[in-house]
Amino acid sequence: MSTVLKTRSGRTVKLPTPEENVTINAGIAADPDSPELDDQWFAGAQPAAKGLDSKLYASLVAMKRPPGRPRVEQPKVFTGIRLDAEVVASFKASGKGWQTRVNEALKDWLRTHSPV
Repeated sequence: MSTVLKTRSGRTVKLPTPEENVTINAGIAADPDSPELDDQWFAGAQPAAKGLDSKLYASLVAMKRPPGRPRVEQPKVFTGIRLDAEVVASFKASGKGWQTRVNEALKDWLRTHSPV
């Protein structure tokens, strides 16, 4: 008899029966391309920098991107601003990206007006 789990998102996952687990594990054990890694294997493991050619390792490290968004030359500044409800509603009604369009509208206004 298999067990069914329900995830937080509402999906159901059917777990294998003990008999199915035996078959799955036998298949894993019989696969020469994916041996079980034991304590002896981990004891002999080395960092990639030691085991790879130095140029190859350097090129792999160079490809690694830092987490998060890429840095921009002129990052935007967070500010709180109060706008009329009809202005916000109008821009929001235009769909996703409405805050970017507000920013563009203000930049367009600055091209022909002085803020002072």
